[in-house]
Amino acid sequence: MPSPPPILSTTSPSDLTTTTTTFHLTPDEFTTLLQKSTASKSTAYCPYSNFRVGCCLLTTSGTYITGANVENASYPVTTCAERVAFGKAITEGHRGFKAVAVATDIAPPASPCGMCRQFIREFCELSVPIIMFDGSGGYSVMRLEELLPLSFGPEALGVASQTKAADQPSASS
Repeated sequence: MPSPPPILSTTSPSDLTTTTTTFHLTPDEFTTLLQKSTASKSTAYCPYSNFRVGCCLLTTSGTYITGANVENASYPVTTCAERVAFGKAITEGHRGFKAVAVATDIAPPASPCGMCRQFIREFCELSVPIIMFDGSGGYSVMRLEELLPLSFGPEALGVASQTKAADQPSASS
């Protein structure tokens, strides 16, 4: 079993520089991902678990799309924050994603569930960074290929990957 990623600090200039350099993000992009994913938790509908999750996607054109988890009394019908954000992005015509950020209230940071990892795989390059923020100022970053090794994607079914498409939001977004 691989070792967990290191817990980094959002207040450490060294951690921020290493993260932004390694994952080709600007400091402003990183800060915006942190702020928007954290703020998105406040819109979560989670009366059963009280486990708030916020997500923020950064498209290759610089657009930020947010989502939060939406629970249901029939638990399997619950929709995770990542799938809410990607659903919004895709239906608004966005393609091409630069980063995914997920925020929770717990520490250490929580990673996307297996279903969300596969959902992210449909629309993102395997190299996309998944930034996981906790409720205490800590975070971890892993590439999608590290979270979902030996993944199954559209190309396995002979379908051209949507991840190569340029981000061109629809006129209504």
